Amino acid sequence: MKIALMDSGIGLIAAAAAMRRLRPDAELVLSCDPDGMPWGPRTPQDLTGRALGVARAAAAHRPDALIVACNTASVHALPALRAALEPAIPVIGTVPAIKPAAAAGGRVAIWATPATTGSPYQRGLIRDFADGARVTEVPCPGLADAVEAGDEAAVVRAVAAAAALTPADVTDVVLGCTHYELVEEPIRVALDRRTGGGAFVFHGSAEPVAVQALRRLGARPEPGLPHTGSLTVLLSGRPGALPEPALGYAEGRLLAGRSAIVGGSLQG
Repeated sequence: MKIALMDSGIGLIAAAAAMRRLRPDAELVLSCDPDGMPWGPRTPQDLTGRALGVARAAAAHRPDALIVACNTASVHALPALRAALEPAIPVIGTVPAIKPAAAAGGRVAIWATPATTGSPYQRGLIRDFADGARVTEVPCPGLADAVEAGDEAAVVRAVAAAAALTPADVTDVVLGCTHYELVEEPIRVALDRRTGGGAFVFHGSAEPVAVQALRRLGARPEPGLPHTGSLTVLLSGRPGALPEPALGYAEGRLLAGRSAIVGGSLQG
């Protein structure tokens, strides 16, 4: 089984690591776009063009499914990606976990990029899946960029700014950008200070989207299987290796730690 994942940058390693844990036998193809990132400031048309290029580079490796491990690309480019690749390659988008967060009945905060915060897309999800819940949209300027660069000081500053906008009585926090799942611990520390150590639950998309991809293929999680899957990295279509900042995160080390670089692929 071969699963491709795409994003502008290293945010995809959260979902890739989840897939590696769920199916250690799966071959993974990671396709990102260092030449064109960040995608957030681009027009929807421009972003869609970049996303199609990254997706086609992954599709050339003949994966069984493609995960769009990027909230912004899922918002703007998912219909075009599906039109280009399906039905030959199922395309699975990433949706913020607003529905399960709101189902708990508490106070929900949605951390997202400034472009997504307040967007018709996110407001539609809130309307459809969190009607009646107390929801606060929290913009996180600079956080995805800081995560991408592996800049710990910038991450702490961006997280602190977002935490200050988060209600002190929050019970559920939706991580509405795949990059944010890589810095869950600094976010937890900041929110602990904000809430006085109150209990809250994070809701990410990495594992749910991995499970959904397996479901689309008629497969199931089997975390006990031997690690036999390879990891291929594409950088704006070129064979490469995981970017250095990715190795600063547990997810990146999980993907690379059992492998050796061989001709642009990390082979198990």
